[in-house]
Amino acid sequence: MQDVTVTSFNVKNLIGPDQEYYKFQTYTPEEYAWKADWMADQLLALDADVVGFQEIFEESALQAVIDETTQRADTLNDAAQPDKTKKYRKKAIFRRLESGGYHGASLAFAPNIADEGIPGERRPGVAILSRLGFASAPEIIQDLPEPLVIPFTPLRGLEADDAGQFTLKRLSRPILKVKIPMGGQVVTVFNCHLKSKLGEYIKPAGADFAPEADLTDYDPLGRALGALRAATRRMAEAWVLRQAIVAELTAGNPVIAMGDYNDGEHAVSSEIIAGERPFKNYGWMLRHDAEHRADRYSAEENAQITEAVEQVRLRSAEKLFVRKSLRDMVYTSAFGGVFESIDQIWLSRHFDPEFDGRIGDMTYFSVLNDHLTDGSHPEAPYNKLASDHGQIMAHLRVS
Repeated sequence: MQDVTVTSFNVKNLIGPDQEYYKFQTYTPEEYAWKADWMADQLLALDADVVGFQEIFEESALQAVIDETTQRADTLNDAAQPDKTKKYRKKAIFRRLESGGYHGASLAFAPNIADEGIPGERRPGVAILSRLGFASAPEIIQDLPEPLVIPFTPLRGLEADDAGQFTLKRLSRPILKVKIPMGGQVVTVFNCHLKSKLGEYIKPAGADFAPEADLTDYDPLGRALGALRAATRRMAEAWVLRQAIVAELTAGNPVIAMGDYNDGEHAVSSEIIAGERPFKNYGWMLRHDAEHRADRYSAEENAQITEAVEQVRLRSAEKLFVRKSLRDMVYTSAFGGVFESIDQIWLSRHFDPEFDGRIGDMTYFSVLNDHLTDGSHPEAPYNKLASDHGQIMAHLRVS
């Protein structure tokens, strides 16, 4: 058995100093130093084996934070770990106090294809750091080999051509897929950052900005349409991730999917990624080909359908923890008085305690969110220089 910790960490715009990543947004050297220092402290506190990062503009900036974390771990170990002359050096407490650092760790960075390096118009990517290495070359999903075309069903009385469709050719941010050895297994890990809830507004040709961006001429319907575009894109991106997950599960591979979903567990986009929950008893349900009111699925078909759904469904690590501990105070985002979890770690049934064929268990789930405020606190801008997301970590024991 091997104990493995897996963390999702949205760092909030990591880039070097004096670089305009979004319009008029830069870090002074002092602000950048503070941010890098805070990140190194968080990584040291997490001490995770696998970390999925979101909002990374520069791999070099992330590597510098990782190197600083390792240096701090070495310094801490020198002070906190007894040397060979101490008789008590083998006590279990010192194994707990030892910090792993990231000597020899593997880092995979997925830059955003849409990032052309234009000041004020930068686009972030994602990364995965692994002490356990990678079993094969990392893969990046962003530009789709074939456009995803989502046709809509025509309503009764309309022709098929009247229904419309949505087409997706590129994800707003890349999905990073890696294979990581854990225990005696190889687990497929996905890290994603789905489209945010910020509205998408179309700027007319020759205009300086989209009309909906002018809040002095508030357009409620235009703003709502922008939110609709963002939600549609987010759900389509969730389906692309779901497609990759199902391919791994169908091949029999354990899966962990993590990242900034920009939605809660019960949002449609999250449910697309996780897969549908099986109905309690399909024997109650009218058959798809029913000719009479008594045409229901048989007991054998009920078992077949339930297994087909369960084998490709993911489980929320947070909810496995809540169910085990009776706690319900996990949140990773705070805004305007609303505290919710939009950063998530999902596990295939290979880690479900109720699955006979499981390869491991989740023993604990933790979150670092003391730095979060809902924006009303006087220190909120300062705290958001760190990150506006909490960090979540699943503690796994893998055979």
